[in-house]
Amino acid sequence: MSSTRFNLLQRTWDSRARTWDHGASPGLERVVKAVLDATGASPGKKVVDLGCGTGSLALPLARQGAEVTAVDISPAMVGQLREKAALDGLHGVTCVVCPVEDFDLPSESVDFVVSNYALHHLRDPDKALLVKRAFGWLRPGGRLVVGDMMFGRGASARDWTIIGSKVSVLARRGPSGWWRVAKNVVRFSFRLQERPVDMRTWESYFRQAGFSDVTVEPVVAEAGVAFGSKGLPT
Repeated sequence: MSSTRFNLLQRTWDSRARTWDHGASPGLERVVKAVLDATGASPGKKVVDLGCGTGSLALPLARQGAEVTAVDISPAMVGQLREKAALDGLHGVTCVVCPVEDFDLPSESVDFVVSNYALHHLRDPDKALLVKRAFGWLRPGGRLVVGDMMFGRGASARDWTIIGSKVSVLARRGPSGWWRVAKNVVRFSFRLQERPVDMRTWESYFRQAGFSDVTVEPVVAEAGVAFGSKGLPT
C-alpha cells in the first residue's frame, strides 16, 4: 500500500473510532453472531481477526479462551480494543496496527482467520489474494470466516432488491437523502471506498484458494457470511 493511501485511510478510520461503537445496528449484530457461530473457536485456539475495529469479534473470541491477534489500520480503533480487553481482564489479545493487505503470518500457524465488515474496502484482486494468503496461514483443519456486504452492481435480482431498498430509504429523507443517493451512485459506480462483491464471487475466491466445505449464505439485507475449511492431509 502506498504511503499516501495508508495515511488517508488511517486518518479516516481514526476519525470514526470515537463513535464507532454507538453506530451498531441489530442487523450488524446478527452478522457478528453469524461469524462467531461459524468460527466455533475453543480455548487455546489461535485466531486472527482482520480489520478488527474496536473488537466486535476479537473480544468475544478472547472471552471464549482463544488467543487472538487483532489487526487494523487504525491506531485509534486498536487503542479502544486494548482498553476494552484490559477492562475485561483479557490477556489473550495481541493488537497489530497494519493494513490487512500488508499483514503476514508464518505458514500453518493459526487455527482460524476471521473478518467482519472490513474486506469490502479492499480492491477485488486484494480480496482474492487475502483469501489465498489466509489459506496458507491456516493449519490443516483450520477455517476462514468472512462476514461482509455481499452484493454486486445489478447482475442479479438480489442485487437490485438491495440497491432499490437502499435508494428508497435514503430518498424518503428529502434533500439530504437525495444528496447521499447521488454520492453513493458515484462511489458505487467507480468502486470508491466500498467495493462489495456478491456471494457467488466470494464462493469463487474460497474455492480457487483451495478451501473445502465452502458455504456462503445471506444473513440480513445486504450482508452475508462465507466460510470454508482447509482440508486435513490425506
